[in-house]
Amino acid sequence: MMVGNNIEELPASIPGDAYQDKHSSPTFKAHLVIVVRDKDGKVINIHKQRSHSPTANFVQVLLPLSYYTITGNTVTVTNISGSSNAWSFTLGSYSYPNTATNNPSYLVMIQVGSGQQSNPYSSHNLAAPIANGNGPGQLSYSPPSILQNIIVSGDSASFVISQTFTNVSGATITITEVGVVVNVQNNGPGCAYTQNFGPVLMWYDTLSSPISIPNGGGITIYYTFIVNP
Repeated sequence: MMVGNNIEELPASIPGDAYQDKHSSPTFKAHLVIVVRDKDGKVINIHKQRSHSPTANFVQVLLPLSYYTITGNTVTVTNISGSSNAWSFTLGSYSYPNTATNNPSYLVMIQVGSGQQSNPYSSHNLAAPIANGNGPGQLSYSPPSILQNIIVSGDSASFVISQTFTNVSGATITITEVGVVVNVQNNGPGCAYTQNFGPVLMWYDTLSSPISIPNGGGITIYYTFIVNP
């Protein structure tokens, strides 16, 4: 075999166009914006930060399309209740939202909390999620919203998800963490069976500074995901 002979002569240099230059940027970015309003609807704070914390669940959902298909191993997805679900890509596929019977992979909510976690990747739930309601320590969650169309601008494409939260608890509430929760369902070949994993935390962010929501006020959270910006 000639593997070890003259290996230094192999054309193994990195091509110039593989290096990042001043005109290039990452191919995927996410931004988090939180708009805070007082009881009269006046904007009193706008919080902006880069979002960079996909969870292990997010990565596990992508892996079956490659590695797990080849090896035949299973992937484990853990929902916000702590229930683990084993799944192999050869046994089915994740469904995309539509109006058919077998459709339930969809956005459940943007969830907020008052804790924080040092390792967002391993998180399957918020550290201290704030419940949906009107009682002490609770926030009223409006339904989440997602734009129907992908926004295309030049060579980039993006979509935005948002949700509004109202504070009628009787006191100021402070949030320090935010997560995106998606319901995931596995459909067997020909939809012969379905396996619902339940609400799964796909994205998690600890806020760079706490956000205080006055009683009677509220917030609107916007997540923007950009591909090839």
